[in-house]
Amino acid sequence: MKGTNEGGGCPEIPCRGTHLGSTNVDFQMEQYIYKRKSDDIYIINLNRIWEKLLLAVCAIVATENPADVSVISYRNTGQSTVLKFAAATEATLTSGHFTPGTFTNQFQATFREPRLLVVADPREGHQPLTEATYVNLPTIAMFNTDSPLCHVDIAIP
Repeated sequence: MKGTNEGGGCPEIPCRGTHLGSTNVDFQMEQYIYKRKSDDIYIINLNRIWEKLLLAVCAIVATENPADVSVISYRNTGQSTVLKFAAATEATLTSGHFTPGTFTNQFQATFREPRLLVVADPREGHQPLTEATYVNLPTIAMFNTDSPLCHVDIAIP
């Protein structure tokens, strides 16, 4: 892909396979698609990945207290990544089950008021994304080509 590393982009993105999507595409994801391979796998535009990563970094760094960033993952594939991110940034980790009402029910023992929500998979993390809209909580989500983008403020393909 010509021009994918312009502007100081990350050269490791293609090596890791993060630019490869699935065989399906959500209509909101079409803006991030570069092209489709012969085996029907969609290729995500590397420049868009890099732009969204930089935007997400700015949002995370702008949060004064790192513990106010809540990171959530349900799947085993995302849990190790989220665990490393939370350890490196001192963010609050929710791995596994998310209790409904954590952001909205003040009488619940697990009640939290984070300043930023990061979700590893918006399809699995729809409950915290929905609750985040009730309390005007900005959200960052990492997704595949077939993931829905509803209730996501910064979407990282």
